[in-house]
Amino acid sequence: MATATTTRTDVYTRVTSHIVAELERGVRPWLKPWNAENAAGRITRPLRHSGQPYQGINILMLWASAEMQGYSCPFWLTFQQAKQLGGHVKKGEHGSPVVYASTFKKTEQTEDGSDTEAEIPFLKEYTVFNAEQCEGLPNHYYTLAEPPTETIERIEHVEAYFANTKADIRTGGNRAYYAIEGDYVKLPPLETFRNAEAHAATLAHEVTHWTRHQTRLNREFGRKRWGDEGYAMEELVAELGSAFLCADLKITPEIRDDHAAYIAEWLKVLKDDKRAIFTAASHASKAVEFLHGLQPQPAS
Repeated sequence: MATATTTRTDVYTRVTSHIVAELERGVRPWLKPWNAENAAGRITRPLRHSGQPYQGINILMLWASAEMQGYSCPFWLTFQQAKQLGGHVKKGEHGSPVVYASTFKKTEQTEDGSDTEAEIPFLKEYTVFNAEQCEGLPNHYYTLAEPPTETIERIEHVEAYFANTKADIRTGGNRAYYAIEGDYVKLPPLETFRNAEAHAATLAHEVTHWTRHQTRLNREFGRKRWGDEGYAMEELVAELGSAFLCADLKITPEIRDDHAAYIAEWLKVLKDDKRAIFTAASHASKAVEFLHGLQPQPAS
């Protein structure tokens, strides 16, 4: 019987090993889904049966599973959820793993001989199936959305989104960056990018960095100098945050040329710590939720 520790190690190792293998091939697995049209529109995060987006490492795990098996539908269901919706999983189909955080209690003895009970966190794994692996579900799980008709010369909803964050976003120069000392984001002029979506994806990356400020999420990985492991972890968080945010804003990111150099740094971090990608994905989700929280809330 597998222990909680063994199961936890297996999940961390399996997911991290897949991402490391993809990076070693020069592929960033979190950018693969942008090619597919699907039932939720052009791009999206993986969605639960209710339409609620997945968070953290599950986004990467299900994107990877969809890519490997050729699914374009974003919806994922458990065996029981498919039955409750009046459908069923097709015979012979194999599910995809997702995880959620849980705890178990462990009794330990203190120095004075008394017992104390500790809550030990670990990951539990369960199986979901893509809607394309199911039959008999309601029609909206299968119906393809109309192809997007908006032009990308000017993406007004994206501009409004970042304006709502009240981040100090400046234009000029030939480099994109977030300056934590001055607490501002700076991007080259829009006209210097390949298109408006490339500009928006770059802005999403830098504004994810903006969330790390001590007055916001106070995210710190022990960065001491440019290029150290703390720096690489923060870049990975911003990279994933940009991918998640682009999915939520329905824009298609492009690979930034200057990020090719980061792959070696990410590989070092991931190989040294099997939990690093889980940590980065969690921080990226928190950053995106923070940015979503800065948007005007609909009147109830």
